[in-house]
Amino acid sequence: MHGEYKVPGGKLVVVDLDARDGVLRDVRVAGDFFLEPDEAIHIIDRALEGAPADLDAVGLAARIQTALPPGTQMYGLTSEGIAIAVRRALAHATDWTDYDWQLVHMEPQPPALHMALDEVLTTEVAAGRRAPTLRVWEWASPAVVIGSFQSLRNEVDPVAAERHGVTVVRRISGGGAMFIEPGNTITYSLSVPDALVQGLTFADSYAYLDDWVLGALGDMGIKAWYQPLNDIATEAGKIAGAAQKRVVGGGAVLHHVTMAYDIDADKMLEVLRIGKEKLSDKGTRSAKKRVDPLRRQTGLAREAVIERMIGSFRGRYGLTEGKVTDEEMARARELAETKFGTAEWTARVP
Repeated sequence: MHGEYKVPGGKLVVVDLDARDGVLRDVRVAGDFFLEPDEAIHIIDRALEGAPADLDAVGLAARIQTALPPGTQMYGLTSEGIAIAVRRALAHATDWTDYDWQLVHMEPQPPALHMALDEVLTTEVAAGRRAPTLRVWEWASPAVVIGSFQSLRNEVDPVAAERHGVTVVRRISGGGAMFIEPGNTITYSLSVPDALVQGLTFADSYAYLDDWVLGALGDMGIKAWYQPLNDIATEAGKIAGAAQKRVVGGGAVLHHVTMAYDIDADKMLEVLRIGKEKLSDKGTRSAKKRVDPLRRQTGLAREAVIERMIGSFRGRYGLTEGKVTDEEMARARELAETKFGTAEWTARVP
């Protein structure tokens, strides 16, 4: 069995192993990391040899950490990263490059239709009728997108939203509210087979699916990192928030990210009700200081940022031009009308 895992902000870990009689056998750890002393690589192999095959990543990491000699130095590598690679091998997880990725980047669409497209395309990936898909959104109008479990009245000021022409929609994933203006926002979705995140915890899957965009930002001169559970941040502040949804019954995962290219902070604060409790866990007293837009950090036009992001993904994993089929669009429009555009869905948590 073969498992791979790129440590967030670090290097690739590769594990080859067998499992016989309920324990790990013939374990070999490799990768492009740095490790001192040299013999530590064999110590890691021996620490994993004979471990119960059902031991979780925490337990596997503890075995490694206990076995390593004092003074061991790991660069681009962690005991947890090795353990995750082991779990991915045992789960027969796939890798990004195992798939023929498809890009969907179409004309601006209404907010409710975007919510519906996420559901439809991810369901199609789960059913095996669509290739894994990177969808870059274009917004037809301003919006607030609230999480699946958020209270509508607690998150949005309806009077301010109406005054500014902001449509409020609810997505199928959890997480917090996102303030959207078409020229100020970059949003993308990944609809991926669940085999891609096998062996990862829910939290680890966020970092794993966000890693490519951290590389793209780095190529644009932005030192960004994954900040648990679902933020992408820089020293200057948050630049993006992610959310996920597993398809019921398995088969696929939806991972979508909204990035601040620019922001009208005053308008956002009028429309969103951002409480003191939310600010307190971000280590800041001002909602304006929480977000530092890509426009200021890159100096690039929004279209150029998107182009570079797509180019980075294509360079890593391959990416062909795709489209939403007529049947998929018809189903999405029906869902937008009967679900995502209805008051019942938007206010399902009043």
